[in-house]
Amino acid sequence: MSDAPRPDEVPEGAAVFPLIPPELNVNPLLLCALHAAVFLSGSDDEIVHPGAADEALEYLAGYLQRLEGAALERVREDLLCLRTFARQEKWPKQLQQFLKTFLADYGVGGTDES
Repeated sequence: MSDAPRPDEVPEGAAVFPLIPPELNVNPLLLCALHAAVFLSGSDDEIVHPGAADEALEYLAGYLQRLEGAALERVREDLLCLRTFARQEKWPKQLQQFLKTFLADYGVGGTDES
C-alpha cells in the first residue's frame, strides 16, 4: 500500500482554519481572508511556496488596509464574535491569538483587547 495521501485528503503540513457555522453571521468575505491567511502563513513549505505565500499575504494585507468606517467596525465586531466562539469551543491558543491580532498583523490598527 502507498503512503501517498488520497486525492480527497488534506495533506500533512497544510494549515486549515476551522469551519465557522453560518449561525454566527460572520461576513463571508472576512472568513475567506482568515482561511486564506491561515493556509498561506501556516502551511509547510512543501505545501505552499514561501515566496508565493508572502506575496499573496502582502496583497491580502493591502486590501485589508483599505477597510474604514462601518466596514472596519463590522470586521472588528465579527472578529470579537469569532474570538468568543473560539474560547467557547476551546480552540488552540495559537488560533485564538491569531484572531486577536489579525488586523494589527496585517497593518489595520491595533489589537482588539476586548
